[in-house]
Amino acid sequence: MSIRRACLALQLSFSVYYYKFKPKETDQIIIDELEVLAEGYPTYGFRKMFHLLRSKGFRWNHKRVYRIYVTIGLNIRRKRKRRLPARVKVPHILPIECNVTWSADFMHDTLINGKSFRTFNVIDDHNREVLMINIDTSLSSRRITRELDRLVDWRGAPEVIRVDNGPEFTSANFESWTRKHKVKICFTQPGKPTQNALIERLNGSYRKEVLNTHLFTSLNQVRDETQQWIWTYNNVRPHKSLGYKTPVNFVTHRRKTSFPSMSIDKNLRKDNIFRNASN
Repeated sequence: MSIRRACLALQLSFSVYYYKFKPKETDQIIIDELEVLAEGYPTYGFRKMFHLLRSKGFRWNHKRVYRIYVTIGLNIRRKRKRRLPARVKVPHILPIECNVTWSADFMHDTLINGKSFRTFNVIDDHNREVLMINIDTSLSSRRITRELDRLVDWRGAPEVIRVDNGPEFTSANFESWTRKHKVKICFTQPGKPTQNALIERLNGSYRKEVLNTHLFTSLNQVRDETQQWIWTYNNVRPHKSLGYKTPVNFVTHRRKTSFPSMSIDKNLRKDNIFRNASN
């Protein structure tokens, strides 16, 4: 009996009879080829790698190649530019009292073993007094809000805090802290550090007199030198902008020379709390 008659008698399809099993190709070949391309071209993405595979003669489906490409972790994370809201230029005005406006900023440096650390600096704009310089390897938004809480417990909350557009200051944690203490955030415009000139001036002095002067072996050594420098800065070092008085002496001098009649209504004081920096 012929094959045709046998298939008809058994009601078997011709395609089933002539079918030959082909072992399924494993993904290991694709994995090996992708790893070779990733090692040779580490900056290439999926599209370039896929066309390179096609140029080698491989005819794998792009969906299958992409599935394996993602599975073995070769997909490159796309860095999106952080979009900042438009910042309105606010004149840098000097308050006539302490604890009205604070300025804050971060600095970076390294120990002699190459380990990097950061500093979180805060000053009072009225008398340029250094309120805090916190030092650690990592200073997140949660950490700086805890440090600011300690500062508020000691000195009280300011009315305004001037900062740049760093991720710690634009975070939800920092905004929540300002709402809790009813503090207004004054953001500088991106790329305009001169709009926060007082803290930048402090950063320059701190780097010149402490960070660039010593070779630090540990964070505790940095903290000890910094605390000694803060005391000298606030109590010994004369400031040209304060009439060559120290920040502490400047406040004492203003209290002695102020008149009793200057204690006016609180609402009127808030309306006149600032004086122009040019004066």
